[in-house]
Amino acid sequence: MKITSPEFAAGGNLPRRYTRDGEDKSPPLHIEGVPEDAKSLVLIVDDPDAPGGIFTHWVLFNINPKTSEIRENSPPVMATQGRNDWGEVRYGGPQPPSGEHRYFFRLYALDTVLASVRGARRDNVEKQMSGHILEEAELMGRYASDQLTHTR
Repeated sequence: MKITSPEFAAGGNLPRRYTRDGEDKSPPLHIEGVPEDAKSLVLIVDDPDAPGGIFTHWVLFNINPKTSEIRENSPPVMATQGRNDWGEVRYGGPQPPSGEHRYFFRLYALDTVLASVRGARRDNVEKQMSGHILEEAELMGRYASDQLTHTR
């Protein structure tokens, strides 16, 4: 399984428009090679370099396993969005308080559909995913904020 974006290369810089410093839109993503027996997909976007520990920017689950594209700023219609660490039920773009941070887009193929509801927190989604992951893929992008201080 593979996850890519036409807007940034693996290990490359996230364009500013996909950050809170820009337009705060979710980037377009392409998905390939999903296992045929997958019942759903989960996408979790996080920043492991955040000062307070891992910061979750997006939780998107119960994505149809036949999905091959997530369009810019447009989560799949039937997918469910969880709550990010900004406290929002949507994509919340990067805005690191200082320096360059890494942002991981992790995609999981599951052998089940999750019972979690809209606004579920990451820990709830991960608990339900446990023992159901068929395959995973990741894409990492980097971003350094152009502002010196931000509050998280």
